[in-house]
Amino acid sequence: MAKLQYYTAEALDKLKAELHHLKIQGRSDMAKQIAEARDKGDLSENAEYDAAKDAQGLLELKISKMEEIVANARVLDESTIDLSKVSIYSIVQIKNTKSGAVVTYTIVSEEEADLRSGKISASSPFGKGLLGKKVGDLAEIQAPAGKLEFEIISLTR
Repeated sequence: MAKLQYYTAEALDKLKAELHHLKIQGRSDMAKQIAEARDKGDLSENAEYDAAKDAQGLLELKISKMEEIVANARVLDESTIDLSKVSIYSIVQIKNTKSGAVVTYTIVSEEEADLRSGKISASSPFGKGLLGKKVGDLAEIQAPAGKLEFEIISLTR
């Protein structure tokens, strides 16, 4: 059974729009590709037809996964969040206790994660290590390079 994921209303709308696009436009485009490949001759020796059918299978798998994500998605009621500790959609500034480097991350759902824009997944090692911490707390995070320690400097929404 899939676990519940929390999203902002905007992020959930974006997921629903993408799913709708895949179901309508994606399936339509795929049907055209299969029809074009089928028109090119004997299906038993038609690599283009086989590739189109494989791509159709992958599209249907993606649609199925997205339907499950949307079905288990909930809009986060920000008024119920404890602002004193790190939770989903917190903007947290942390300092590496060894190097002194300071970075700011927003804790988001797995599908919204984008390290380049400073958004990390709540289910990632960093996200898990930061969740529940308060300003001044130390967070130990197991990274591929070893255990890292960060101090929570500030916390906002």
